[in-house]
Amino acid sequence: MKRISVGMIAVLLSTSSFAADPAPIAVPAGNTLALTVLGAGDLAYECKVKAGTPGAHEWVFAGPTAVLYDKTSKAVIGKYYAGPTWEANDGSKVGGKQLGVSPSGNAASIPLQLVQAAPATGSGAMTGVTYIQRMNTKGGIAPADACGADNLGAKKMVKYEADYLFYKAS
Repeated sequence: MKRISVGMIAVLLSTSSFAADPAPIAVPAGNTLALTVLGAGDLAYECKVKAGTPGAHEWVFAGPTAVLYDKTSKAVIGKYYAGPTWEANDGSKVGGKQLGVSPSGNAASIPLQLVQAAPATGSGAMTGVTYIQRMNTKGGIAPADACGADNLGAKKMVKYEADYLFYKAS
């Protein structure tokens, strides 16, 4: 019987690409998974006039507020907030710009996402991050509550969870 070492499994997991990733959120070749965390918190939405449609209103995404947890130990390892910015407890931070989205497969959840990272600030877990994927989303879609002239400017917080996968150049 052939045996596979724990080290070999770790290498396979860290170098494999997620074949099921839809094209808009696929991480480019030459990047390796470095860290996976669970983000849990709230997404803020604000009732605003719908762009280009006078008299119509809609809930518009205003920003995230979430805690980042280690997927294994469940320890708090950082936070996620508007920018977007992911900040580790070691003080390192990374932000970026959205490159693509793909439906989550659950109509009650926000889409999957690919972000190209900007250079990190500080030294630590976020140093060298090149791409960030948002996967396995739960919740977070705009409120079903009415949004109209009567509650223009109202804000609502919506609970969500997602896995954030941080990649670094290979």
